[in-house]
Amino acid sequence: MIEVHHISKQYGSRLAIKNLNFKINKGEVVGFLGPNGAGKTTTMRILTGCMAPTSGEVYIDGEDIFEHPISAKNKIGYLPETPPVYGDMRVEQYLHYVALLKNSPKQKVKTLAHAAMEKTDLLPSRKRLIQNLSKGFKQRVGLAGALVSDPEILILDEPTIGLDPNQVIEIRQLITGLKGKHTIILSTHILPEVQASCDRVLIIKEGQMAAQESLSSLKEKQYQGHRTITVRVKKITERLPESLKTIQGVTEACLTASQDIVQVSIEAQAGPTINEQIAKKVIESKAGLMELNESFSLEEVFLQLTRNKKS
Repeated sequence: MIEVHHISKQYGSRLAIKNLNFKINKGEVVGFLGPNGAGKTTTMRILTGCMAPTSGEVYIDGEDIFEHPISAKNKIGYLPETPPVYGDMRVEQYLHYVALLKNSPKQKVKTLAHAAMEKTDLLPSRKRLIQNLSKGFKQRVGLAGALVSDPEILILDEPTIGLDPNQVIEIRQLITGLKGKHTIILSTHILPEVQASCDRVLIIKEGQMAAQESLSSLKEKQYQGHRTITVRVKKITERLPESLKTIQGVTEACLTASQDIVQVSIEAQAGPTINEQIAKKVIESKAGLMELNESFSLEEVFLQLTRNKKS
């Protein structure tokens, strides 16, 4: 659905993105991650045809977006970081206007606008002036504008930035509800959004690709860093934490007990057999192993891939 071949973008003497290559398949929800200044927004603008790359090609459903801009852009709904809404228009009026701008058939404009408002829960606010809406609802209007032509592809650049926690949850739920209906690229630095919504991640650092992986693959590869492992046992064995600390790679083991639940929280370095070693120690202690869980931290992976290494 989206193919990017060797795109680079130079601003004067500064190379903002460098030789990016990736492919996004139909129906995928992909998180596009990177620290501030890594080149995420520049890449989004190139993918949507708003900006030409210095070199490289972008194909939307097999069409070069710069050779065939109209047909390629008709397949894209784009929500930039700051939604381009008009405050002096009413919600429904604005969506009619956007649908016409996107060359939607005139006889379908009303139906398309209604569907976009329904998807984004804006029907109760359809007659309100946009300038009188909260920031969260303005973000909904921007998302409805991206959806109004029922595009195959949605490109969302920081859709929850600046929102309060309740608004973030609402927008996140809206995006999750669109899964399976659109191919979605979600550019963000808020990692819980990615874990909640995405199948795969693209991570860039200083304009270059640092990783292209599914979330499950990232977990399996276990990039260097700490893993958090929780072990539930039947009975308290006070010596168990100290015994676990003798395993190479285990940095901390803390025993907690509340009512009928006894567990040990373990911090450990990544290692291919660390879980097996922990399980063996617990069994040998006769504490009664009931459960062993490992929590995957995308934040740890992100930090490992994007932090600047000290010389």
